[in-house]
Amino acid sequence: MNDLEYWLTGPIEGITDLLQPVAHALLQVQKELHEVLADFDQEKLWKRPNNVASVGFHLNHLVGVLDRLFTYADGGNLSDAQMAFLKNEAVENHEIGVGDLLQAFDLQVEKALSQLKKTNPEILAEVRYVGRKMIPSTVVGLLFHAAEHTTRHFGQLMVTVKLL
Repeated sequence: MNDLEYWLTGPIEGITDLLQPVAHALLQVQKELHEVLADFDQEKLWKRPNNVASVGFHLNHLVGVLDRLFTYADGGNLSDAQMAFLKNEAVENHEIGVGDLLQAFDLQVEKALSQLKKTNPEILAEVRYVGRKMIPSTVVGLLFHAAEHTTRHFGQLMVTVKLL
């Protein structure tokens, strides 16, 4: 059972069927991130082989994007702290390690799953606005994009790890 991808392991308790793919995608990335980075050399965290984004950036970005998109899905606006995090995602910070960044991602996934459990399926088509330009989306659009964006950046992170 441990070798199965999350989408094959059955529903996540407390999450509506319509949002199971979001939960499964986030949990799959979480599992694979820990596997890919189990023996990752801390000295390579901010390296940019062939000028691609660093592993450190991707880990920060994964946390930040989930936080921001789930905030919008919940009908909120970004806080000053979220905006500051966004501006600093690519800034090298040698005081934090891979373990710290993985822990931050784990916490963000936990928060996301908690929000998914609280999301009433009747509001999935409701309009939500993104950014200062107030671009319209929907609750379900934001949540699915959060999952898709997370998997896309995880794929990019895996390529960077292989290049390093």
